[in-house]
Amino acid sequence: MREIAVKVTTLIENRPSATDARLASEWGLALHVEVNGRSLLFDTGSSGAFADNARRLSVDLSSVEAAVLSHHHYDHGGGLRRFFEVNKRAKVYMGAPPDGECVGRLYGFLKKRVGLDAALVREYPERFEIVTERSEVLPGVHLLPRISGRHPRPVGNRRLFVEKDGALRPDDFAHEIVAAMEEEGGLVIFSGCSHSGILNMIETVAAAFPEIPIRAVVGGFHLVTAPPLRLLAGSRRAVEDLARAVLDHPVGMTYTGHCTGDWAFEILEKTMGGRISDLRTGTCFEA
Repeated sequence: MREIAVKVTTLIENRPSATDARLASEWGLALHVEVNGRSLLFDTGSSGAFADNARRLSVDLSSVEAAVLSHHHYDHGGGLRRFFEVNKRAKVYMGAPPDGECVGRLYGFLKKRVGLDAALVREYPERFEIVTERSEVLPGVHLLPRISGRHPRPVGNRRLFVEKDGALRPDDFAHEIVAAMEEEGGLVIFSGCSHSGILNMIETVAAAFPEIPIRAVVGGFHLVTAPPLRLLAGSRRAVEDLARAVLDHPVGMTYTGHCTGDWAFEILEKTMGGRISDLRTGTCFEA
């Protein structure tokens, strides 16, 4: 029987735990990953609450060997300060920061900062590593910063911008990276929000590792309009087409949540059946 090499613990996610009311939930995502005997943190949620959950879930954050920041948004890097308090050694790997401040707009006039705390990078410069090329940060843990763009990007991106000198421009999400973790049975792909499009991310990984099958995809697909509303962005047909395309690649199993949204997940599940499962605070699975 094949030895499972990738174990994922959902430290925090939008939805509360189904089994432990003590676990906090919030708009954000943080995953602890054990791969090839090594310990990795993928994103940190919106706040330090993920660290409290980690303790309750018996995950030792002080032993994490590397942290990955999927992109420069607060709901994935808001817990970094807390992480630095409990872990004194792990580097945080991230894409090059955008030239300006990440902001979101709602209703065409409400504006909200959605980026990282810039002061944190100035305080802990030695803890951050910028990834500009494909990199192997731990054995079998590959980060890819240049994501191909053959497929359309999520409709919800239209509310997200970079602001500089008072001018707004659409965020191109060049700061987003995708992780591919190689284990005995193939690759497991990790994405935070898939602003670059999950199909583009899958194809980027497949092109980099053409001989290795993709066992699973884990992360959010950004199929909601905006966090306060969490309505379905785009059409039902587009979500159904996305589900079929993921299956066609082929991807063995998909684990999704956070910015995918409940409505989109229901549509995905109807198309993908038993090959998709939802993420929820406190859930643990092997991919």
